[in-house]
Amino acid sequence: MQKRTRLLIIVAVLTVCFGFLLPSINWYVRTPKEVQTLALGSLEKIKDYSIVMAATDVNALKALAKETPEREIPDGFRWLRKSAKENFKLTRKTFPKQLTLREALLSYDAENDLQTEIEGRYRANILKAKKLYANSVKLGLDLSGGMSVTVKADLDAALASQEGSSTTENAAQFREDAISQAVETLRGRIDRFGLTEPVIRQQGEDRIYIELPGAAEADQINSIIVGKGILNFRLVDSAATESFTGAYRQNPAGIFTITGELLNQSLIPEDCEVIGLYRKDDYDLDERTGYLVVKKDIALDGKHIKSAQVGSDITGRPEVNFILDAEGAQIFADFTSAHVKDSLAIVSDNKIKSYAVINSAITGGQVALTGFGIDEAQNLKKVLQTAWLSVPLSVESQQVIGASLGQEAIQQGVKAIVLGLLLVMVFMFAWYLGSGLNAVVAQVLNLYIMFSVLSALNLTLTLPGIAGMILTIGMAVDANVIVFERIKEELRLGKGRAAAISAGFENAFSAIIDSNVTTFIAAAFMSQLGTGAIQGFAVSLAIGVISSVFTALFVSHLIFDFGTETLGAKKLSIGWFGAQAAAETA
Repeated sequence: MQKRTRLLIIVAVLTVCFGFLLPSINWYVRTPKEVQTLALGSLEKIKDYSIVMAATDVNALKALAKETPEREIPDGFRWLRKSAKENFKLTRKTFPKQLTLREALLSYDAENDLQTEIEGRYRANILKAKKLYANSVKLGLDLSGGMSVTVKADLDAALASQEGSSTTENAAQFREDAISQAVETLRGRIDRFGLTEPVIRQQGEDRIYIELPGAAEADQINSIIVGKGILNFRLVDSAATESFTGAYRQNPAGIFTITGELLNQSLIPEDCEVIGLYRKDDYDLDERTGYLVVKKDIALDGKHIKSAQVGSDITGRPEVNFILDAEGAQIFADFTSAHVKDSLAIVSDNKIKSYAVINSAITGGQVALTGFGIDEAQNLKKVLQTAWLSVPLSVESQQVIGASLGQEAIQQGVKAIVLGLLLVMVFMFAWYLGSGLNAVVAQVLNLYIMFSVLSALNLTLTLPGIAGMILTIGMAVDANVIVFERIKEELRLGKGRAAAISAGFENAFSAIIDSNVTTFIAAAFMSQLGTGAIQGFAVSLAIGVISSVFTALFVSHLIFDFGTETLGAKKLSIGWFGAQAAAETA
């Protein structure tokens, strides 16, 4: 391969690797610690912080404008000028040449509009950092501290509770869907209870692995995991809802107790209860938009739902389709026949997720719900899927790791990598003299590529993973040693620099490939069959094998050729015994 081609390949690889590594650099280097703390928190905490900070900023801006009416917009709020300009344009007012803070604030129709915009900026900034963390290299619990939990899903019990899943094909599909939805359910529960950014993934066929960085109460986690979500359909009492809504608007503070119980039970019929109506907000959290009065009796239990999908009606509008089992289809047909023109609410975890008017009797067990946007339809689909997959969960094992221990592990790991790299560098310089610099450059680029791939694949860096990197440093230099020794043999035969380098790489190629392929195969099997520490070690080792072969065969060769063809070097410093190559003859 020509030198220019190798150079282009190396530049392309290093550029792509930089793009992979950029999110990790932005997260660990450029993101302030306070923003990292907020981004790693739950969506509930992010929402509370954004609302509080927005209210604080609005009050501060109002105080500044009142204190100095001619004051210009502060440096941290320069974006107000652009927003005010748009507000002036909407109201068809002339935009002043010298915009003051007071004029900018008065351009908003209401104070709430300004607070909402400021809150949106805080939210966008933190959620951007949260997304940045999701695309960067993460630290495992052994490096960051926290708690790990292994949850067992009883798929056999879930399968036994379902009708129509007796065939092998149906059973296999059910088990796959059940564990997938169990993961989604746990993710929603854990974040809703205000816990730190979790790592939740399926492990094997019927287990779920959860990592919770930071401090977390074991009892609280266990109650969240084994808790059961309940979904059912209830009839809406429209007259009672209208009466209750009027009373609530007149005295919102005097309707419920501090625990959410109704103070005056006479506001609603005895056979009804009040449940909040929720939708997803900008934080992807459930936000209450009002209340509905529904019957206590359950019209249809969620256990009768077999599947749910998002589709579209004949006009192209999103609709949610779900299929009932035979018993549920009969129950639903009888109920809808008796309550045409009434409203039916979908209740999940004591929250009304949606409600719709029954326009006609629904028979056949296939139900279509319309009137949603695409996002709302997707959310409703998840609610329905979570309900029909009733999977018993149990905590199989859990382990708590202190943050101080994790910090100590990071320091020891970094120290081991740096010390190992330095010792290898010293050895290569001492034994191979000038050519040792070649190996040092290859080693540095090797680590750079390894971290880039970890970032690209959003992998978690653990202490065994660091051990794999340290091992890779020692293994990667083997390729350089093989090449250098073959070059020295060619020099002893009287060949010049260029011929010796070319022959050395050519003769060493098969030995390097054979040794690294066997190592890669072993690492691949360990990563697939192993779990936990073994898997982390195997993944980093496999990545290191690939990157070390690339740096040894491409980067090292190019450095040698650069010295020969570009710098015009005739001799080669490559060791103490016959170290200097004779001048290359024409």
